[in-house]
Amino acid sequence: MSAKISEDELNSVLTATLPKQEKKDPKKRWIERMIRSAKLYHKICPYYDKKTTNCFIKQLHMYKRSRCDRDGRFEGCPVLVEFLERTYDKLKSEGTPLPMDFRDLPMVF
Repeated sequence: MSAKISEDELNSVLTATLPKQEKKDPKKRWIERMIRSAKLYHKICPYYDKKTTNCFIKQLHMYKRSRCDRDGRFEGCPVLVEFLERTYDKLKSEGTPLPMDFRDLPMVF
């Protein structure tokens, strides 16, 4: 016994069963891409000073306490994410193209 399914019914079943892809804003996608790219080239945060255990990003923005709370791990680091957000906003306001790789980030400044 064969049952025929209309194309509309098939589309409705497929859309109900397939997970919907979330549309992320371009800023978050770019930040995630930069962190993923940094993981390829660095084991610990490139802005972490092993000798003094200080964070160069915190020192740059004159925080009172520039010690790195995460011991150089940069996955999910709020300081690095905030720095990348500010960098994204600055580059977008200037109209310069966004770097596609973490190593290209210093060349933009």
